[in-house]
This record gives sequence, structure tokens and C-alpha cells, in this order.
Amino acid sequence: MARTGPGIGSVRQTKLVLDLPGTAVQQWPVKFTRRRFLTGTATAGALSLVRPGLAAPSSSSTPPAAPSDSALEEAGAKPVLKLRDLKEPVIIESIELLHKGREHFVRVRSKSGAEGISVDDGRLKVLHPILNELVIPYFIGKDARDLEEHLFQVYRYQSNYKLLGLALWCPVALVEFAILDLLGQLTGQSLGELLGGVIRTSVPFYVASGRRDTTPEQEVDYLKSLIDQTGAKAVKYRLGGRMSRNQDAMPGRTEKLIPLSRKALGDKMAILADANSSYDPPQAIQVGRMLEDIKSIHYEEPCPFDNFDATKKVADVLTIPIALGEQEASHWRFQWMIRNHVADIVQPDLFYYGGLIRSKRVARMAELSGLATTVHLSGGFGFVYSLHFASCTEKIGPWQEYKKGVETYGKWFDPPLRINEGALSIPKGPGLGLADPKELLKGATPVQS
Repeated sequence: MARTGPGIGSVRQTKLVLDLPGTAVQQWPVKFTRRRFLTGTATAGALSLVRPGLAAPSSSSTPPAAPSDSALEEAGAKPVLKLRDLKEPVIIESIELLHKGREHFVRVRSKSGAEGISVDDGRLKVLHPILNELVIPYFIGKDARDLEEHLFQVYRYQSNYKLLGLALWCPVALVEFAILDLLGQLTGQSLGELLGGVIRTSVPFYVASGRRDTTPEQEVDYLKSLIDQTGAKAVKYRLGGRMSRNQDAMPGRTEKLIPLSRKALGDKMAILADANSSYDPPQAIQVGRMLEDIKSIHYEEPCPFDNFDATKKVADVLTIPIALGEQEASHWRFQWMIRNHVADIVQPDLFYYGGLIRSKRVARMAELSGLATTVHLSGGFGFVYSLHFASCTEKIGPWQEYKKGVETYGKWFDPPLRINEGALSIPKGPGLGLADPKELLKGATPVQS
């Protein structure tokens, strides 16, 4: 990646050289700031590794103008749902939280007897009182067809907005997922079709390591094992100490791991890195330079996630794409982040942010600004919702996050979910796409507050 001596927010005339792993070297003359790095694509390194559908960088020497505030607001406010043939009200009669084995489920039932379910990411073990006492009561008796409006009104209900954050939006997301499954069962539409239309049927993924307890050598060995198990063409590992004020997980780990990962994994492996808010801007820039040296394609949350000023200072200097958003709970802060180009890759978490519909609105704003959306994955069953999101979102990153799980959950679907050449198949069938929801819930018991 060619770069010239940077100053914060500097503009320079150069050539964007795309010589990342697995990609033939190509050059586009551009008036280059890092803000325009991802115009048309989430990253250059994916051009030869993913199917058509991810836009290539523009060959224009002048980047498109930034969208106006009113255009961003319009993109974020447009209706998302595309319901087919539902002329009669779908009145929600009951919503219940169920537990079976290691899993929690939310089941929605309409007055006509139709059902939809969702699968938790592990948070409801703690958050179930909020779901049962502050979220479910709002939805009872409501028309499921008006789901988009309900996502705003449940925020107001009982002053729920005072709980703004993961604690509120995870329970809301689980109800939204279940209602979408219900609507899909009634209309015969998949989640992707409900959310605008399916445009891809498989999704390349990066496999993520969640470890910091490893030496650099152990981490590389662990990454190799994940690659062997999944066939991944891209990997992500963790840097720093996590919210650690520049402290590393162990002395010298980051400085050694970065170059070692490229040497050990080879030039064709796409490498992503996550700092989990570990650094102040000077240290984040220093680490970012090391990632640029190995042609890493994604640098996630380098500074404290709620310090947009710090992240922007880093992003304005580095050429590696900066990713941010997994902890965000506010539509308006996402809009500010996108408008001011705080990061290059936008990362709502489908659970933490309150579901697929709210995340689609963020993706629309990001796309209008030339940015890709790569949703954050909390783990467990969550990758299935990420697949549905990717199936219907035009401008996604070249790889979506995956933390394993197809070996556990793939058989819940018909046809089973599979991995082929580093890509996951997207569920087929109406709603979520589960093969036999009733059998899945057999023996599940209700969870009270």
C-alpha cells in the first residue's frame, strides 16, 4: 500500500496500489485520503477472493461528494420491511422466553396460531428480567406488520430509553428476530426477502480468534487450527490488552504477533486485527503502521470505542481501514460517525444494536457514504442472523465474522448450512429457515423474571 508522509486529515495525490494477499497488483490514480480508501469496496484484498457483487474501487480521480445530512437522515429513515400479501392484522397474542440445554429461545405466537422463534446469543441468562418485564409487555396485542414502528415505541415504553445500550437492545433484538420469523412463515419469505431482497446465497467469512491468553507462537498455531477446521481464507486476531490504556496482554505480544502472523500464514491469507479499545491515538497509530507493513486489511476499535475523536485521529493518519461500531446503541451516533467518517468499516452488532431492521438502516447510511458494513458477531447462533443480513445488504465487507458454530447449528436447517471454499451458505426457506422449530423446542421450559 503506497502512502506518503501523513498529517492528520492530510490529502495527497498518489496511486492506490492494491497488492494485498491473493490479489493481482492493480493501480488506480486517486486523490487519496484514507476516507476514500473504501469508496466502492470494503477492502482491496478481496477482489479476487469473493464473488461478484462487491463493488470495485472507482477509477474516477475525484471521489464522490459526501452525502448531505438530509440525505443521510432520509436513508436512515426509509422503511425496511417488504411484506408480501399480508392484508389482515397479525396480532401478537403471546411472547415467551424458553430454555433448553445451553440455549435460550424467544417464541412469538399470533392470535391465529402462527409462530416465530429466535435464538439467543447468551445474554438473556442475565437480561431476562428486562425482556420479561419491560419489552414483552409492550408487544402484546400489537400488529406484527407494524414492527418498524414498534421498535421505536418500545424504546419509549416505560421509559426504556433510560436503559439505552446492550441491556435494552439485546432483548428487543430477540423479539424482533422472532417476529420476523413469524412474518416470514406467514408470507413464505426468508428474512433476507423481508428485509429488501436476497442478492447473494453464500457469504465468505473470516474466522475470529477470541484469545489473548496465548503467546504469539501459540496464537499462530491456534489460528492455523481454526483455518484447518473451517477452510477460512481470512482470519482475525486480537491485539493489545482490551480496554487496557496501552498495556499489552503480555509484554511484547503484539509487536511479535503481527509480523509472525504474516510469515506463518502466508501471503494469500487476509489478516484482520481487533484491538478492543486498547490504545490512545499515538500507540494506535504505531500498531497500525505494523499492520500496514504486513498488508492487514482491517484494524478494529483501536481506541476506546466511545471516544470518536481519538478513533478519527487514528483513522485520518492510517491507510489501513478502521472498523468501529460493535458497542454502539444510538442511531444518531452512528449517523454522526458515518457523516464525519470516523471509521471506514461500520460494525453494528445485530444483538447489541437491537436487531436486523435498525442495522439495515445503519448500512444504508454507510453505503450512501461509500462505506461497507461488516456486522459484529457476538458468537453462538448469531452467525445465522449475520448470514441473513449479508444476504440482503448490498455493500458488505468481503468477509463476514464467524466464530464457528455450523457444526452445532447447521443441522437445524434444511438443507443443512455448509462451508464451501471459505464461504457459508445462507439458510433457505421462510423466515429464519429452521427445518423443524417445534421439534427444536420440544422439552423447552419457560423462564420467568
